[in-house]
Amino acid sequence: MAPPWLQSLLPWLLAASAGGLQAAALAWPGSGQPLWWLQIASLALLARLLLGLPRAALWRAAALGGLFALCWLAGTFWWLFISMHVYGGLAAPLALAALLALAAFLASYYAVVCAWFKAFAHAGRWHTAIFFAALWLLAELARGQWWTGFPWGAGGYAHVTGPLAPLARSLGVYGIGFVAALLALALAQWRWQDLRRARWWAGLALLLLAWGALHGQRQAALLDGQRNAGAPLTLALLQGNIPQDEKFQPGSGVPLALAWYGEQLRQAQAQLVVAPETALPLLPQQLAPGYLERNTERYRSGAQALLLGMPLGDPQVGFTNSVLGFAEGQAQPYRYDKHHLVPFGEFIPPLFKWFTQLMNIPLGDFARGALGQSSMAWAGQRLAPNICYEDLFGEELAARFADPALAPTLLVNLSNIGWFGDSIAIDQHLAISRMRALELERPMLRATNTGATAVIDHQGQVTHQLPSYTRAVLQAQVQGRSGPVTPYAWWAARWGLTPLWLIGLGLALLLGWPARHRVVIG
Repeated sequence: MAPPWLQSLLPWLLAASAGGLQAAALAWPGSGQPLWWLQIASLALLARLLLGLPRAALWRAAALGGLFALCWLAGTFWWLFISMHVYGGLAAPLALAALLALAAFLASYYAVVCAWFKAFAHAGRWHTAIFFAALWLLAELARGQWWTGFPWGAGGYAHVTGPLAPLARSLGVYGIGFVAALLALALAQWRWQDLRRARWWAGLALLLLAWGALHGQRQAALLDGQRNAGAPLTLALLQGNIPQDEKFQPGSGVPLALAWYGEQLRQAQAQLVVAPETALPLLPQQLAPGYLERNTERYRSGAQALLLGMPLGDPQVGFTNSVLGFAEGQAQPYRYDKHHLVPFGEFIPPLFKWFTQLMNIPLGDFARGALGQSSMAWAGQRLAPNICYEDLFGEELAARFADPALAPTLLVNLSNIGWFGDSIAIDQHLAISRMRALELERPMLRATNTGATAVIDHQGQVTHQLPSYTRAVLQAQVQGRSGPVTPYAWWAARWGLTPLWLIGLGLALLLGWPARHRVVIG
């Protein structure tokens, strides 16, 4: 038998380990691939720890849930340390403290719902599983929306492949997370004796039938409802690999970017050319006279189109992180301004100016673009740009699908996550874009500074990809998609995440009601 001190320490070690595995499930170190089964298994370990606690142990439940979430979140976005310390110049102890403070703050949502679960969970196995899933959904939604939202690493992103992936078109990433949490709690409650229970087999059969029906629904939509939009397009996705510590330096990164991207824009033969976020790191008025006109002239009068990332604006009207689009027949270039800005990187939250002054990060305060900006219509396509981590907010991308006749046929992400070094952030961001392709059933094109520059088809599969941290052009082909929008795109375009909030709160209140006032399920 283990000594008492080890027995008392074991639950905390297990909770911390499970949180680390939850982070690894999003992008396994080395391969960068998500592991859907590990996401469910690691969450099941936390659920098992909670189920083993006495009902009165609310603080202990909160602490275990908070520790799990702290290790999960810090293990997911640890690369923020690189941006703050290496590129921002913040002292290492302060950068580490800021990282842990952010992770601890976001982990508090999960601590609260774990205590809530322990306080109000009742007998009944499916009842308990649904109750836990509803509470977990609320914590994920809170992290995704409160305080501008930072849902990076939500559990659902581990399921861009696997049996739950077909749910994306109907439920979105948070709905998948709800189902995964339900399965995790059910797994935590499982016993060998269940194999002899007809009710257990009946529940399993119903789950398999539901999954089969949803999968068949998705395949039917792909085969019958949607259709190709226009002819396939040839692509040139530019990856400049401009070192982040030189990118905004006038004596090194700026002339390198202007020279390399200018050359690629003049020489590209593909129909659609895409240069990443702030590919040109200067405002138009800061460029040499004639530079922009000389390098975009061919797109204004020929059969090619260009999407180009660069900052726009002036001190009087404010600055924006933007995309300019050039194609034949335009009176003015198409313009998209980033809507969902990065806290501390692109805007300064109230009361935190002192913190940003500790770091040396350029372009720190942008104006926000409108939600649901129009797409760029060209060659039978509707190109819908989004910038950097905007593709983390599927409900905001879905706003462009409110009118199916104007819905995008291609999604285009322009990013620069060179701020985070050669880290797992690249693979995590690729999985996020894959989830958006699954939810909206539109191809996603990714042009980035350092990676992952890639083409993702409307089924969430990566068809072409450049090696990260190389200076190269991805030559590829893509087929745009049109037709009926997915159920997720339909409801998220109209109501955002409100339906999921109502479902989560409704189930949490209904199933957490005192035993004498409720019906036990299972």
